[in-house]
Formats: sequence, structure tokens, C-alpha cells
Amino acid sequence: MKKRAIVIGASSGIGREVARLLIKEGWKLGVAARRVELLHELGDVEVEQIDVTQQDATMRLRNLIERLGGMDLFFYASGIGKQNRELQEDIELATMQTNAVGFTRMIGEAYRYFAERGEGHIAAITSIAGTKGLGPAPAYSATKAMQNVYLQSLEQQANARGLRICFTDIRPGFVDTALLSGDFHYPMMLRPEQVAKEIVSAINSNKHIRVIDWRYRLLTALWHLIPNFLWRRMKL
Repeated sequence: MKKRAIVIGASSGIGREVARLLIKEGWKLGVAARRVELLHELGDVEVEQIDVTQQDATMRLRNLIERLGGMDLFFYASGIGKQNRELQEDIELATMQTNAVGFTRMIGEAYRYFAERGEGHIAAITSIAGTKGLGPAPAYSATKAMQNVYLQSLEQQANARGLRICFTDIRPGFVDTALLSGDFHYPMMLRPEQVAKEIVSAINSNKHIRVIDWRYRLLTALWHLIPNFLWRRMKL
């Protein structure tokens, strides 16, 4: 029997590239996003329209799982992020709604499904932005830190309950997708195709945490060494 994976956020960017790689590896796929017309281009896949900020998202996920015939891997790639140096309220709250509430809603439902089965694999794209509080993007940085800790907490809970649920927290650096489009130039930009290959490798190896790529692994290690009294005075 083919392994079955569901990819949330498969309409563009990293999620789309990961979906393509999983199809090539022989996975049976269910894909979801807000823009379903782009999902049909992936080929022979089950498609569902899901907006993670809506309360019916969990019901739609369960429908997709049923049509797929089950789920072995849940891959989550949805998210938004903007620089917000002037702390505009609408940007902060929209980021919280998608990256915190939406993330919790969907990861939680996948966890409950796997808890019923006793096993499964949850993989999610978070970010290196959760390493330290980043002044240019407060809500984005905070929600990414929340995602890191939430996955870690679920992993501890699953182990305590004797559930065979694997977790892979994927933390890319700056990736050349629509999320980072705009006038600002980001350094060390990664290609989605390159990131997707590392993600699938991390999933297949059951990695707990994967920072992508080696430059960002070095950078985040250096960030950890900077004392807070210096960090809060840095101009980013």
C-alpha cells in the first residue's frame, strides 16, 4: 500500500515543491490550500479547499483524510509574515490568527487523528525567526517561537502517552517565495526547490529539528551566543 501524506499549503512556494517531491517518491497525496485551482495542477491528488483561519478547517481536513483513505504524514506549510516596524495592528493580528491560531488548529487536529491510530508523522515549516525576538517582525518572530515550543510540547506529550508520533520541526532561513516579495532585499536567499529537497530528506530520516541550510545553522548558533542585553540593543 502506498504511503499517504497530506500537505497543507500546497498551492505555492515550499509546500508545492514538497508535494511534487512526495509524488515522485510514490506517496499518495491529499493537498489543501485556499486557492484550489492551483492544486489541481499537481496531478493525481485529492484536493480540498482549506483556510486554516476558519473553524471548519478541521472538518475539511478530516474529509480529506477520509477521501485519501487515511494519513501517515501530515505536512504543514501554511503561514504568513511581514515586516512591521511601525507595529500596524492589522498586520500583527492577522499574523497571530494564521501562524498561532491556525497552526494550533491544524497541527492539533493532525495530532488527534494520529493519537487515535497510535502512530503517524507530523512535519511543519516554522522558521529561524523563532530563535530570537526580531524587532522588524514582532508577531512573525513570536509566532514562530510559539510553533517551535508547541511541536516540542506535543512530542513530549506523545512520548508520555506511548504514542508513536514522529515530529519534524523545519526551520528554513530566507526563502525566495511570495512570502518575502517586496522592496526589501533579504540576504542568503534560498530556492524553494533546494529547501524542499532538504525537507523531504529530514522527513525520511525522522529528524526532530532541521535548520535549512548550513549557513543558517551557523547563524542561529551564533544568535544563541549573543547575550540578551546586547541583542535588545542591536539594530536589525
